[in-house]
Amino acid sequence: MSTKKKKKKKRFMLLYGKNSILERIRFAPHTIQQVLVQNNCELKTVLEKVYTAGIPLKEISQKELYKLKPVDDLQGVIARVVEFQYAEFEELLSVTPPLVLIFLDRIYDPHNLGSMIRSTACFGNAAIILPEHHACHVTDSVLHVASGGENFVPITIVPNLCNAIRLAKKSGYWIAGAMVDEGEDITKVTLPFPLGIVLGSEGKGIRAGVAKLLDMKIMIPTRGAQLSLNVSMACAILCYELSKQKGSKDGEKDS
Repeated sequence: MSTKKKKKKKRFMLLYGKNSILERIRFAPHTIQQVLVQNNCELKTVLEKVYTAGIPLKEISQKELYKLKPVDDLQGVIARVVEFQYAEFEELLSVTPPLVLIFLDRIYDPHNLGSMIRSTACFGNAAIILPEHHACHVTDSVLHVASGGENFVPITIVPNLCNAIRLAKKSGYWIAGAMVDEGEDITKVTLPFPLGIVLGSEGKGIRAGVAKLLDMKIMIPTRGAQLSLNVSMACAILCYELSKQKGSKDGEKDS
């Protein structure tokens, strides 16, 4: 009887769209296993970067490409990349200078998560915390919407969001919750740092158990129609305000 062990298949994700792949080549080429491009498709910039990085390349037909990933916006190129590597939550708490922690409570839409990763990457110095259950995690679709933002934002999954928030508070973090129609005006309140922000689902908001752990409630003032902001749009606005206030405080320390 043979004693040879079967080799485990390498697990991978499919990254698609030119911008997502170019950003991955630029910042993490070692995570790319292979790039597949559509025959007779104008991808000069992508091909140049792939050749320079020494990444395995294969040309295939449009039919084969769409068989691998049947979506509309492939843009003629797919990259096989290693599975997304999540960060360890405890390690995020010891980063210097402290990261802004963005806790997501019941966010299920991949497009929203991808957009939030992208916004968080643009403003920098922040991490995203996802609960293990009742939440969207990082998928091919999320990476596509993030457009390379995943290369700059630590993302972690925790078994229990409440316990993670408690641990952050023990580490010196203040925790604020983003509310729709209550709380202090984000543009007028002086935010404490290090800071964690909790964003809840658009329909149900932040769960009661999580809300009990908040040190403060904040809101984004709107002067137009009485409509709630999409959660990813709210995240972008909050990241801007946090970046502005944190930059001001860091400037005061340096002066």
